[in-house]
Amino acid sequence: MPPDAKRRAWLRAGALLPLATAALAAPARSQAMPLLPAPPALAPDALAADSAYWQAVAAQYDVETDVAMLDNGYWGSMARPVLQAYEQHTQQANQGNALYGRLAFPRQFDTARTRAAQALGVEPEEIVLTRGATEALLALIGGYNRLRPGDVVLCADVDYDNMIKAMHWLRTRRGVEVVSIAMPDAATATHQSLIDCYAQAMDRNPRLRLVLLTHVNHRNGMVLPVAEISRMARARGIDTIVDTAHGFGQLDMRIPDLQADFVGINLHKWIGAPVGVGAVYIRRGRVGDIDPYMGEREGDDIRTRVHTGTVNFAAYAALPVALDLHAAIGVANKQARLRRLRNRWVDAAREIGGVEVLAARDPRLGSGISSFRLRGQTSVAQNAALSQRLLREHRVFAVMRDGLASGACVRVTPAIFTSEAQVDRLVVALRALAA
Repeated sequence: MPPDAKRRAWLRAGALLPLATAALAAPARSQAMPLLPAPPALAPDALAADSAYWQAVAAQYDVETDVAMLDNGYWGSMARPVLQAYEQHTQQANQGNALYGRLAFPRQFDTARTRAAQALGVEPEEIVLTRGATEALLALIGGYNRLRPGDVVLCADVDYDNMIKAMHWLRTRRGVEVVSIAMPDAATATHQSLIDCYAQAMDRNPRLRLVLLTHVNHRNGMVLPVAEISRMARARGIDTIVDTAHGFGQLDMRIPDLQADFVGINLHKWIGAPVGVGAVYIRRGRVGDIDPYMGEREGDDIRTRVHTGTVNFAAYAALPVALDLHAAIGVANKQARLRRLRNRWVDAAREIGGVEVLAARDPRLGSGISSFRLRGQTSVAQNAALSQRLLREHRVFAVMRDGLASGACVRVTPAIFTSEAQVDRLVVALRALAA
């Protein structure tokens, strides 16, 4: 019986509940959670320009301001209400000890799972919580069991490094051929050119059975038309595994919109949950196509496809607060604000001679993430040095990313607490560096 099933059995038995009251009581809050004002009744694009509202949002975060923090694609800082919930649940777990872990936490975990499913637009039975998108996607890629020797699997240069490694590992695990493709340059890509790129790969590889799709890639932020590609693949008998680590929470979408049966999700990036929270989605009826984790057997229970051991209790227990804050702001409003900040620096940088901007011009392909490099400087060393100069000379923190077919770059990722002034500091820095 899996550990979570054992804990549920303890909870159902309820024999020790009368003894647990004191140990399981949530600690009193030391201070009231700050209240976020409701967004003004404006369309998302209009609200994106309302500095007063976004200053109120930023006031919910205790983030370093001396440095312009433009690497928010790593993880999303917790807003103060989430941090308070996380600290309170940590105290609760520490005080309650094993009694908390066995009797109280399973209920909190089930609540978190149900709330996550609601936000994702799926049923609770279609998701299992993980420690992040990497764990989720490795479970899907490694466990996908419909491959036979000689079949082909496909990945692209925009996919996440660990996922590319996992796809290549399938050569050893399943005896398949691995095909890699390069996406069109972000600055020149079109919605149709991205679809065509995958269509051509499908035409060239008649034994293609599995495609990895990255919804929003972590290198230049280009948004892949996942739904169109997934439908095209399904019509040819090809499955897709979608990495939406940077999509869900940043873009105004829900999981069924992706038209994919297997999805890896991150909840500590754009949702702002504590670090170490993600999810696997498997559409109802497809669980059998993913192997149970190392011999666990409970039929079609998705929870047997991932085994995380003893988890960070407080991280999962605080997830509903992060989802509440996310809903209070509104994902359409977050998307509009992030794109406004992205366009503010991207549009200015395109006018700076010597700067190459890696950002899609088609609004459908753009996210809050974009990248740049100095013209002709495509090496890892050059872009790592550029990142260091930004921080040392201009107090701007943005990071080098490698892996694109065109070379390395520096990625810029604002957050909803980022101000226009911090974005403008980047533009000033780019003018100085290009000069």
